[in-house]
Amino acid sequence: MIDFSPEEAFREFRTVVLENVPHADIERIRRAFDYAVEAHGDQKRKDGSPYVTHTIAAATIAAQLGMDDEGVIAALLHDVLEDTPVKHEELAAAFGDEVAEIVEGVTKLTRVQYSTVEEAQMENLRKMLIAMAKDIRVIMIKLADRLHNMRTMEFQTPDKQLSKSRETMDIYAPIAHRLGMERLKDELEDLSLLYLDPVGYQEITRTLDQRSEIMQKFIVDMEARIENRMQEEGIQCKVYGRLKHLYSIYRKMYTQNLSMEEIFDLCAFRVIVDDLADCYNVLGIIHEMFRPVPGRFKDYISTPKPNGYQSLHTTVIGADGIPFEVQIRTIAMHMTAEYGVAAHWKYKSGPAGHKTGDEEKFAWIRQLLEKQQDSDATDFCHDLKVDMFDDEVFVFTPNGDVKSLPAGATPIDFAYAIHSAVGNRMTGAKVNGRIVPISCKLQNGDIVDIITSNSSAGPSRDWLNIAQSGEARSKIKQWFKREKRDDNIRRGLAMFEAEAKRIGLSMADMEDPELQPYILNRLAVREIDDIYASIGYGGMTAAHAAGRIRDELIRRNAPPRKTELERIQEKAERRQSQEEHQHSRTKSIEGVLVEGLDNFLVKFARCCTPVPGDPIIGYITRGLGISIHREDCVNHKRDANNEKDAGRWIRVSWAEQTNEYYPAELRLVSGNCGTFVMDVATTLNSLNARVRSFSARDNGKGVTVAVVLLDVHDRDELQGIINRLQGIRDLKEIVRSGSPEK
Repeated sequence: MIDFSPEEAFREFRTVVLENVPHADIERIRRAFDYAVEAHGDQKRKDGSPYVTHTIAAATIAAQLGMDDEGVIAALLHDVLEDTPVKHEELAAAFGDEVAEIVEGVTKLTRVQYSTVEEAQMENLRKMLIAMAKDIRVIMIKLADRLHNMRTMEFQTPDKQLSKSRETMDIYAPIAHRLGMERLKDELEDLSLLYLDPVGYQEITRTLDQRSEIMQKFIVDMEARIENRMQEEGIQCKVYGRLKHLYSIYRKMYTQNLSMEEIFDLCAFRVIVDDLADCYNVLGIIHEMFRPVPGRFKDYISTPKPNGYQSLHTTVIGADGIPFEVQIRTIAMHMTAEYGVAAHWKYKSGPAGHKTGDEEKFAWIRQLLEKQQDSDATDFCHDLKVDMFDDEVFVFTPNGDVKSLPAGATPIDFAYAIHSAVGNRMTGAKVNGRIVPISCKLQNGDIVDIITSNSSAGPSRDWLNIAQSGEARSKIKQWFKREKRDDNIRRGLAMFEAEAKRIGLSMADMEDPELQPYILNRLAVREIDDIYASIGYGGMTAAHAAGRIRDELIRRNAPPRKTELERIQEKAERRQSQEEHQHSRTKSIEGVLVEGLDNFLVKFARCCTPVPGDPIIGYITRGLGISIHREDCVNHKRDANNEKDAGRWIRVSWAEQTNEYYPAELRLVSGNCGTFVMDVATTLNSLNARVRSFSARDNGKGVTVAVVLLDVHDRDELQGIINRLQGIRDLKEIVRSGSPEK
């Protein structure tokens, strides 16, 4: 039993509020605190603590972000509409419509069930973007809620830890970054890494602990050295040194294929000055004190990041040969860098919680909402991650206007960033005065001039593979959707037919008037041609459409309709089968046929986890029915030659069709302890694999062993997963459970 004292909890909470929320209405906040305690009553969290401790923790984070009274109160009450009998009207009567609307907005962000990870992610992102467009406090409370959940993730199941950490890395951390809330983003990423790649996390923390004493001495000495020099130059400043956060180190190891021992620039320093002019004065002095690293200077003051971040960045090498980064900014820039939108949001000024100028600041939210209308779930999630993360280049128009594009952007991305009409009429491009291929990668500082023609036939489909930004890809798809509908339908129909044939879906189902309304509703289209057109212009994939239709048929217990030829062939095969087995009774149980028996109990052996498509053999157990093994199972190989057990093995086979899922266990071995676990998790996530359990361990000798238990329909699906996993770097071996030793 965990002790909880409301009075003590409120005293601690009150201290945080008074430190961070000027002119806070403590009496009103106390009423909300007591309301939350009473509403959640005896509800408990996984660790046994009262549930209200979570809402208090989320409200504490919200207060630390500098939110106003309404925001802090809404954070205290953010779960009452979802988890207690309290109604919207009651909440509005007690604390006002503004608080009730914020809580309602947070409640609507709750996950609903979708058939694929991408669809769930896209819907969650869409709801978050809508919430942000209405009131930015909604997403700030949701970020506070997620941060506390990640801080207490140790009490969740391994599956929950993995899925929530991946969702945090894919959705919440990018949104925190896009809002400029770097401190919160860093902690979300570090906590997610702990569960996504515990081996890599421990390797980094272990190395940092080993170097801690040396690095701390270096930081203290360097802080004093820089501050003393600035005082000599008459510049008032404050210098802060720190170790880079874990995920930034991990990302560098992963992207540059470095070991922890090969990373030297683990420290970064921030020089905080009073005014803008001093930023550039400090930069000159730093470059005089230390040798700058060529190509590592970035001026985010003259060209701010899209989230409002401003700072000068430079990397230099100290006298002892250790490289380190120096960031130079004013106090106001520093507050924006640390807290983003929370640093300067004034809820009381302007209607509906907005202040003058915010419409332009959050225009990117509307653009993302428009983009998802023409995107497949997978593409939308991919584009959003590209657009939200901070890898970017700054390039110029011939007139000197700056455009921010994702890293790896091409002239295609630049053209559509100017205007969709420019992109659609583009025939070529010049970079720094020279004609270049439209696939060339733009670099920081490039001056780009787009060559257009009114007689242009429009974009090419190949551009979808070249463009890097979600904005460009979306506008290209819109053009094909609008201009080439007939071609899209023909192209999409051919692609859909090929995919339907591959997964055993008959085209007769698409023409069934009874099933069509359900198919159209499942894919959110008005007519069947819309499905083909969307596939044709790239709005969705054929695999996505066919898979959703198959799922809908299964859900409605409507087996795929067969053509006349298929029915004749099936009838002939059934007659032949009956003739071959006329002296035996055979009944399918759990998708398995056992000759001469029915009404038997079937179980699938855990030692080898057979799935449809595997050659199988049955073993008659004592009182537990028939155990189904793969023919190459080590136990079958061992017992088949044992006279005492040989008679228990009987012939079995798979039924012709089954829609069941079957467990299959894989064992993966790698010599890379750094990124291997995250690589496996990322690959499985990209395949939408149904993962029952996932565990990994380091044997202490530089070898990592991961064991994954999956649910699959058959051997072909499992082999497809194995083929993708075999592409993981440093994978030494992948075997199924029960396979003979090599």
